[in-house]
Amino acid sequence: MDKTININLGGTLFQIDEEAFRKLRDYLQAINNRLGNLPGGHETIEDIESRIAEIFNSQKGLAGVITIENVDAMISIIGNPEDFEHGEPEAAAPVYTSQKRRMFRNPDDSIISGVCGGLGAYLDTDPVLFRILFVVSAMFGIGLFVYVFLWIALPVARTDSQKGEMFGYSHHSAGAFARHHNDYQVTGTPVNTQGYSSSSRVGNAINEVFRAIGRVLYIILRIFLILTGVVFVLTGFLFILCFVMVFIFGLFSIDSSGINLINFTDFLNYIVNSSAVPWIIILTSVVFILPMLALIYWGVKMIFWFKARDGIISLVALVVWVMTVAILAIISFNEGISFAENAKISAQNILPHSPDTLYVMSDHKIEDLKFDKEFTLPHKEYSVFINDEKKELYIRPYLDVDKSDNKSTSVEVRKSSAGRTEMDAMKKIDGMRYNYSIKSDTLHLDEYFTSPAGRKWAADNVKISLYIPAGTILKFENRPGFMVHSSFRNERDEYLESRWESGNNLWVMTNEGLEPADENSVKHK
Repeated sequence: MDKTININLGGTLFQIDEEAFRKLRDYLQAINNRLGNLPGGHETIEDIESRIAEIFNSQKGLAGVITIENVDAMISIIGNPEDFEHGEPEAAAPVYTSQKRRMFRNPDDSIISGVCGGLGAYLDTDPVLFRILFVVSAMFGIGLFVYVFLWIALPVARTDSQKGEMFGYSHHSAGAFARHHNDYQVTGTPVNTQGYSSSSRVGNAINEVFRAIGRVLYIILRIFLILTGVVFVLTGFLFILCFVMVFIFGLFSIDSSGINLINFTDFLNYIVNSSAVPWIIILTSVVFILPMLALIYWGVKMIFWFKARDGIISLVALVVWVMTVAILAIISFNEGISFAENAKISAQNILPHSPDTLYVMSDHKIEDLKFDKEFTLPHKEYSVFINDEKKELYIRPYLDVDKSDNKSTSVEVRKSSAGRTEMDAMKKIDGMRYNYSIKSDTLHLDEYFTSPAGRKWAADNVKISLYIPAGTILKFENRPGFMVHSSFRNERDEYLESRWESGNNLWVMTNEGLEPADENSVKHK
């Protein structure tokens, strides 16, 4: 079978037949022996090789195969080694020594990642056999996993010494061929083989088929990576934008009462120690934004497919992120101790008689309050109004209306709070102020409760449970949604929207629960 050898001469790739290669090798070896040990000899040898490359280019072109006739013509132009008057010939020095082989991925004989090229060099076998084997075994599933494992496990032979270890040789002199079977390098320049050099024509054809498939797969992979990179970049930017909007500037919510501003930063001053607020904001920003920046960076790398020496930077960023998480966790733990225990107290008031119509009126209204900021938890109907001047918090209570188990009407007020201990939580409950009163057939309720000025928020809550018999009419002074926030749950204990959002101020208690009513039905009743 005809054999061709790929060589890199003067920075240019050539294909040369075996007979011509032997003559060229001997010619260059003789020049190296004559000039290699003289001052400036290596530079002269490199100039000669560059001149040889120019002659070969002019004779056959880059696509042709160099024959022995081309080598003879080149020698006639440059001259025989004996014509160089720079010294006497010296004994030929060995240009390579054998050494133990190591397995690498071969970037110079690569279809996808160089795994098969590396196996071929390590086992001294045509890589096309491994490529066929992996394709066949991939049909059964195992081949793909083995290939991916080797892709991850094997390093790439990037340097000359690593390529020498891969083929089992090490070269010692510049300007010499280092030979392992039919793979060579000239003047220490790596051989950029595009396939196994001693492959037959059939093997080369199969390699070209695999190479074409590899190019298609590479294009598909690039498209996939570009799309993934775009998703990463957009996701990172959107999450950073949302974080800045929500955590720094606040979040707007729109409900029946208008537009409310949820500003976590302002409210944070009323939850934790004021000296810890700036640190919590900075650390939380780093913990959240740093991974998003990394996501954007990875996305950009996927899109533009560039390599960067970012290992140290990535390691430093990871260390900074881990340390930030640890510090934030310590601060959060110290501040979170204030919410370690919960306490609840309740007081019930039973009306002397159950009126047919119970009127509900508000005494102290939210619309009369002077506050600077409002903090509302969406879907939980929990609102906190902040007065920065007085350092006071005003919080909406929670109203729940249920059917009484008996014929009596009663009001139960439950207060809850959190503290470092249960005793601490009980003291906070004692400081909470909520007023209500019952006068004849009218229930007077405040639209908010307060805590002592300067005290931090401690998950304070007031729930008003009103129990009325079936058939009782409940009439509010105005729209109940403005007076107190309230929600209801169905039989599966699922949270539903506020029943007061209908705007109706007239209700009737049925056996199935509280239902909206109208004046006509009430009069008829």
